[in-house]
Amino acid sequence: MEPRRNAFEQPIGAPLPDWSGAQPPARTSLAGRYCRIEPVSVEAHAADLFEAYNSAADGRDWTYLAIGPFESVDAYREHLTRIAALADPLHYAVIDLASGKAVGTLALMRIDAANGVIEVGHVTYSPRLKRTRVATDAMFLLMKYVFDELGYRRFEWKCDSLNEPSRAAALRYGFTFEGIFRQAIVYRQRSRDTAWFSVIDSEWPALRASYTRWLDDANFDAQGRQVQRLADLIAQQRAAANEAW
Repeated sequence: MEPRRNAFEQPIGAPLPDWSGAQPPARTSLAGRYCRIEPVSVEAHAADLFEAYNSAADGRDWTYLAIGPFESVDAYREHLTRIAALADPLHYAVIDLASGKAVGTLALMRIDAANGVIEVGHVTYSPRLKRTRVATDAMFLLMKYVFDELGYRRFEWKCDSLNEPSRAAALRYGFTFEGIFRQAIVYRQRSRDTAWFSVIDSEWPALRASYTRWLDDANFDAQGRQVQRLADLIAQQRAAANEAW
């Protein structure tokens, strides 16, 4: 489609005459099918989270994070105390409804309500959360909150370009790879090239339908194995949307 042009015949972006900005995220709880997301609390979550993170066999989960691993629950409590006081990033704990325990954290950050841009970051999943329905439900809850309730236009995911599990997770969740920002960050006394991914509001309806179908109990057999992959459901929805267009 050809872009609009102004009086000088210059190409310009699509009009947004009714845009008035998005809403900042709040310290609120979000309830899903398999999990609940709530603002991090030292008293409510520190012990559970420290235990969950320490269930890992080694420290590889911390390689691409600027913090951790934590050698003691007191050290972790100090960290959680610091991040619980922040508004951006706004950190949330992921509560597994089956166990009632906190099993990981993630945050909404780089909050630009005026332009409708927000990022999910500081994704710190324990072994009890990785590759589970709870993890996917948590991301679905955040997306619904960002797009349906707060009115954002763009939801970002960024990671170290060498972090292959994070890049694979972004694609599985329906984010689109946009490119590499070279030498974007220095952390742990090393240079980081940052991989950028995003979901925009026009893509959200197809993603919402895909997540809803994947999370449904009917998509899992008696052993809890998925019948259809989330990536396949997203591809089907996108193909149908393109045909309709």
